[in-house]
Amino acid sequence: MSPFAAARCFGALLALAVLGLSSTAVAHHSFIGRFDLGLVTEIEGVVTDLAWRNPHANLGVRTTSADGVQTDWSIETSSLTVLRRMGIEEGTIKVGDRIKLAGNPSASGKKEMYARNVLLPDGRELLLNVGLKPRWTQNAVGDESLLMAQKGDPSAPELGIFRVWSHTRAIARLFPEATDPSFDIQSYPMTPAARSALAKFDSARDNPIANCVAKGMPTIMEAPYPMEFVRAANGNVLLKIEEYDLERTIDMHATAAPAGAAATPLGYSVGKWDGKTLVVTTSRISWPWFSQRGIPQSAGVVIAERFTPTADGSRLDYEMTVTDPVNFTRPVVLATHWFWLPNVHLIPYNCAAR
Repeated sequence: MSPFAAARCFGALLALAVLGLSSTAVAHHSFIGRFDLGLVTEIEGVVTDLAWRNPHANLGVRTTSADGVQTDWSIETSSLTVLRRMGIEEGTIKVGDRIKLAGNPSASGKKEMYARNVLLPDGRELLLNVGLKPRWTQNAVGDESLLMAQKGDPSAPELGIFRVWSHTRAIARLFPEATDPSFDIQSYPMTPAARSALAKFDSARDNPIANCVAKGMPTIMEAPYPMEFVRAANGNVLLKIEEYDLERTIDMHATAAPAGAAATPLGYSVGKWDGKTLVVTTSRISWPWFSQRGIPQSAGVVIAERFTPTADGSRLDYEMTVTDPVNFTRPVVLATHWFWLPNVHLIPYNCAAR
């Protein structure tokens, strides 16, 4: 790994530790800039509606002030994938329940909250994310250890790359700016043209993944949701990504994108094996963003990836090299990894535009 990539991965880990956030907590298409991550407030009210789905579970909560004024709140919390893996299943919260919530309020003053702790009518307290402590009681529900590989779990090395791979709390995110608003995005080796475009970018106005717009390459590889490699009948490799229910096809027969292949947000990927490492080169990408915080990407970008399972099959190491002379003065190297957690499978994403 290059020193640049290593420093950036460390920065992502530090950001998660300081903020006490899971990677999934900031993965939502419209999370960045919506909630005040430095402030935690409490409300108490009655659950009026509930949507138990990915990318995040959503609640409607109606509060009533001392003088009888009612206010309707829109509550968002962790992804269904994370909640299930922490032992919080559908039905734990019910419409009609009177609950207390603590979480990050809207940064714009809207009656919205990203919930982290919920006190149920029966006295149990839900810890809806990792790195949280009980706020009102020690009768807590939400086991973050279930997000990690467990000692004694089978590793099934014979499966190689072909399985479901998951993020865990300990994983550094691929793009630290996706989790840490204080990350110095200027540290990327940008050309003057890219810096000029970045200076004009407004995250509230120009958010490239607002309203359920599916991500393209390379942004989609930041997804904190599970992904699965599958062998296709024709010998190609399919990479199924839970976020946005996307599927990348990796052409294992070609050495380059065919002449005339249309540009798409995910691009055209060709692959080959280097031992047990899957080497993928992607071009013809129409997605105009390198980073969801505003670094642009040109149509001539080429992305090289290396997916390497460890010998015991428990971990998948990943390295991405982005070459885009229009926007970068040198290739940018990023790295992360995923774990195999038995019994995890992909579930529908069901993104709902706001």
